Amino acid sequence: MVADGDPGPVPVTRADPARGSRLAPVTIVVFSDFECPFCKHLGGTLRQLEQRYGAERLRVVWKNFPLAFHKQARPTAEAAMAVFAHAGPKAFWAFHDAIFTADERLSPEVQATALRRAGVTPGKIQQLVQQSGAAQKVGADMELAGRLGVNGTPASFINGVLLVGAQPAERFAEIIDAQLAAAQALRAGGTPPEKIYAALAEKNFAPPAEEPDDAGEEGDGGVVHLVPVGDSPVRGAETALVTMVLFSDYQCPFCRRVTPTVDKLRAQYGDKLRVVWKDHPLPFHPRAEPAAELAREARAQKGNDAFWQANDRLLAGEAALDDAALEAVAAELRLNVTAAKRAVASHKHAAKIEADVDLADDLGAQGTPHFFINGRSLVGAQPIEKFQAIIDEEIAKAEAMVVAGTPRAKVYEAIQKQAVPPAPPPKVSVPPAPKGHPSKGAAAGKVVIQAFSDFQCPFCARAAATMDELIKAFPGKVRVVYRHLPLPFHPEAQLAAEAAMEALAQKGPAGFWKMHDLLFKGSDASNLDRAALEQHAASLGLDAARFAKALDEHTHRAAVEADAQAARSAGITGTPGFVINGYLVSGAQPLAKFKKVVRRALSEAN
Repeated sequence: MVADGDPGPVPVTRADPARGSRLAPVTIVVFSDFECPFCKHLGGTLRQLEQRYGAERLRVVWKNFPLAFHKQARPTAEAAMAVFAHAGPKAFWAFHDAIFTADERLSPEVQATALRRAGVTPGKIQQLVQQSGAAQKVGADMELAGRLGVNGTPASFINGVLLVGAQPAERFAEIIDAQLAAAQALRAGGTPPEKIYAALAEKNFAPPAEEPDDAGEEGDGGVVHLVPVGDSPVRGAETALVTMVLFSDYQCPFCRRVTPTVDKLRAQYGDKLRVVWKDHPLPFHPRAEPAAELAREARAQKGNDAFWQANDRLLAGEAALDDAALEAVAAELRLNVTAAKRAVASHKHAAKIEADVDLADDLGAQGTPHFFINGRSLVGAQPIEKFQAIIDEEIAKAEAMVVAGTPRAKVYEAIQKQAVPPAPPPKVSVPPAPKGHPSKGAAAGKVVIQAFSDFQCPFCARAAATMDELIKAFPGKVRVVYRHLPLPFHPEAQLAAEAAMEALAQKGPAGFWKMHDLLFKGSDASNLDRAALEQHAASLGLDAARFAKALDEHTHRAAVEADAQAARSAGITGTPGFVINGYLVSGAQPLAKFKKVVRRALSEAN
C-alpha cells in the first residue's frame, strides 16, 4: 500500500474522509460545501450510487471547498475535519449525513445536532478544531481545489474526470461504468489494484485552462491588529494615510490573481496608500520559499526597487519558480547570479522570512493572501470593492487625525498604538516524563518537548517527521520526549504503544525509536495488528517469546495509561499534542510554528 494515500493530480490521503474500499476501481473525489444546497442534493445522489455499486467498486472521498459567501460553511468544514481527526470516519459521515439530511438550512443549531449525532459534545468542538489542525486541512483542500480549477460546488472528480454540479445519478453512472471497464483492462494488464486509481486519474485529468475565481473570506470587522512594518519592503510614501500589509506566497494562485487588484488600488489612491510585503510561504508550496529568498536577495544586492521588480516577475504567473526560472529572473535583473543562486541554496534570508511567518501565525493569518489595512484584516483574493470600502473608511479616519494634529508620517504609528496585540501561546502544566522514558535530541537541552502521540493517528505520523526537523534546526538545544496517548477509537493504538515500550525494555532508546519508525510507516490497522507487531519485533531482533508475553500480559499498559492520564489532566484529548516548556501546540502544525514556540522557550530559558 502507498504509505500516505493515492498520489496523482487529484490525490487522496489518510487525512481525507472516505467511504468505500481504497482498492475500489472507481473513486469519486467531491469538493463540497456544507451550506451549498446543490451539494446537499448531490449527497443524496452519491448515497444512491454507493448502494448501487457497493463499497468494493466505488469509493467516495470528501474534500472541503467552503464558498466565501456561505458564512457557516468554513466553520462547519473545520468542525467536520475536527470530528474526523478526533473520532474517525464513521463519526465524520454521521456528522455529514446529519447536515445534508436536515430539513432546515445550515445554522449553528443544525451543526450542534450533527455533532451530537457524531458523538461529539458541541461545547468541545472549538478545542478539537484547534487540537486537530482542522483549519489547515480545510485550507489545504481549498488550495488543491484552486490548482485543479474548481471554482464552485459541488465539483466531482471521477477517477480524475471532472463533473460539475449536482448532476443526476445517470450522468455519474455513465462515467462510473466507463471507468469500471477501464479499470478492468488495467487489472488484466497487470496493474495492482492499489495503483489503479492513480493511473486512471493521471490519464483522465484535464488541467484547467485558467485559474479559478477569487477565493477568500471576509475580514474580522473593525478590529485593529498590531502589525509592525519593521524593515519589510514597502511601495508607497511614508506619509501615506493607509498602510496595507500583505502576507503573500509566490506559489499561491490566489496571490497571483490578486496582484492586478493591488496594482489598481495603488494607481487609484496614489500617495494615500502604501503596500508592505510580508513573506508567508505555505508549507505545501515547495517553491515559495526559494522564490522569497531570491526576491530578498535582489533587495540585498540592489535595493528596494530591485525587490519589487523581482516580486512583479515572480508573481506574473509566467515563471515556474524552479531553479532555472529563479536564475533567469536574477539574470534579467542583472544581479550577481552566482551570489543569488548561493543565497537561495543556503537559505540566506531564512531568518527574516521566518520572522514574517511567525508574525502571520501571531495574527492568525493561516492562508494567503491575507491583508491588514491599517491593521484591519481582509482575507483572500477579494473583489476590488472590498478593498476600496475599507481603504475609504481608513482614509476618512486618517484625515480626521491629521486635522487633529497627527503628522501624516505618524498616522500608522498612532493607529498601531491602539491596536490589539497577539495573544500569547497557551500554557499547560504537565509533569516531566518518568525517568527512562524514550527521548531523542539533546540530553541536556534547555527546551523539552513532550510529544503526546498515537501510532494509529495519521497526523501523528506527519508530526513525527517534523520533530526530527526541529531537532536539526536547534542542535544541542531541544530534547523530544515521546509520551503515549492512544485514542479510544483507534483500536490498534493501545497494543502498538505497549509494543514500542517493550522494544524500549529490550533494546533501549534505540530499539524504541526503530519500533516507533516502523509503526509510523503505515499507521493503519494492517501495519499495527498483532501479526504486524510481531513481524516488526522480529525485524528488530527482539526476543520473540518475551515480546509476546509482554503483549499478552499487558506488561506496559500502566506506563502507557500514565502518559495518557497526564495528557488528560492537562486538557489534551486529541493527538498529536506537544508541550514545549509548558507551551501547548496542538495538531500536526508546520515546522515554522514549532520553531517560533521553541525560540520563545529558549529566550525565556536563557
